[in-house]
Amino acid sequence: MRSKIAFKGKTALITGASSGIGRRVALDLAVLGVQVILVARRQDRLVLIQKEIENRGGKADFFVGDLEDEKARRALIARLLETQKIDILINNAGFGWYGFYADMPWETAQSLVEVNITAMLSLTRALLPGMRDRGYGHIINIGSIAGGFPNQGIAVYAASKAFMDAFTTALYREMRGSGVQVSVARLGPVKTEFFETAKKIENGNKVPGEMFSISVERSSRAIVGLLQNPHRFLYVPAVFSGLRVVEFLFGWIIDKLGPLLLRKLPGHESD
Repeated sequence: MRSKIAFKGKTALITGASSGIGRRVALDLAVLGVQVILVARRQDRLVLIQKEIENRGGKADFFVGDLEDEKARRALIARLLETQKIDILINNAGFGWYGFYADMPWETAQSLVEVNITAMLSLTRALLPGMRDRGYGHIINIGSIAGGFPNQGIAVYAASKAFMDAFTTALYREMRGSGVQVSVARLGPVKTEFFETAKKIENGNKVPGEMFSISVERSSRAIVGLLQNPHRFLYVPAVFSGLRVVEFLFGWIIDKLGPLLLRKLPGHESD
């Protein structure tokens, strides 16, 4: 396991850092001596987190921007390439939507792809060459068990996490021997604003599984542990590692259920 000294002096960029997993990881890394750069849309929250970190003796900076917006992504990348050496990139920004894909507003689908996929690709492409040249770096993509266990109601979200899984695997293999680590954390449900946000989006609904959520603290410990002991992927909690086998052996049962699990959604009660 790496010690606090090994982390000291490193710089981590964390997207989606104004709440939930991103916020907790920023706090935990700062305690270990990592300078953190927080990226999110809500400046008021970023200011509070920065102060919290600095009051504990840590170092933090932030960038206010919506990663859905290409101009914001370009501005962030330009600033980073001019002023910062990023050792750790945690692609955490993302959101979900639950319901029939036929009812999903096209604008929501586009936004989800931009935030969950394009932002990850943009930041990784911008920062990876520097990591490779220095012979050190770690990219952690915050994925989901949905990436390998797609189900009714999360068609686009599951597809975005499956993309993340495939991208991480390919990049991990490209970077072998370079000193750069690439990992995906396949998380189960986590107690964050994710569920509330999904309900507020147009035509959105309550996402199942919230009652089984784990804490952000537990998620953060796993992510920090992944930095300390790199692997290509990590299931959190570990019990979900069997889901791909379940999908392979019993996916046909879920196929037969079809839209039954969605028929209680508003507007579909009598379908």
